[in-house]
Amino acid sequence: MSRPLIAILRGLTPAEAPAIAQALIVAGITRLEVPLNSPDPLESIAVMVREFGDRARIGAGTVLHPDQVAAVADAGGRMVLSPNCDPAVIRATVAAGMDSFPGVMTPTEAFAALAAGATALKLFPGELIGPAGLRAMRAVLPQDTALWAVGGVSAATMGDWYQAGAAGLGIGSALYRPGDDADTVSERARALVVAWDEVAA
Repeated sequence: MSRPLIAILRGLTPAEAPAIAQALIVAGITRLEVPLNSPDPLESIAVMVREFGDRARIGAGTVLHPDQVAAVADAGGRMVLSPNCDPAVIRATVAAGMDSFPGVMTPTEAFAALAAGATALKLFPGELIGPAGLRAMRAVLPQDTALWAVGGVSAATMGDWYQAGAAGLGIGSALYRPGDDADTVSERARALVVAWDEVAA
């Protein structure tokens, strides 16, 4: 069963990638993001795609330029996440057949992202906007808009985000920190999956 949770693996190295990916997938988190400001991120993505591409949706985060979109596609990535709303990056992502998650913080950015073809919107930084901000955004956006909360998300805040209408959540340091081993990530991932299943029941 796939949950609408994205593991943000900032700082992951290619050597760690297979074990961390397996721990997450077994726990029930099958969307994996490697930010491009990680060590050798494209190699980590390629390694995970080779081993788990049939079991997980793997992609890149902190994608800022269209040429980076092409590099992610070449590595086998299937989704692109950004901290900002850049229509050129969104259009390049959609043209490459990948899911586009641009970062938005205002209705103006949200509507611009949707006009450029975004698959879903990444509400970022989530801890600044909060569930109340998400609820306000949902009131003015098209009803089928998928808003994902990213930034400061943890098991303790999942319920608030879900009740506010979040379509999914991106989880970073509450799940993975540079240097964490697979057992540590597995334990955190299982706890987060349990928390999500309770919230979404």
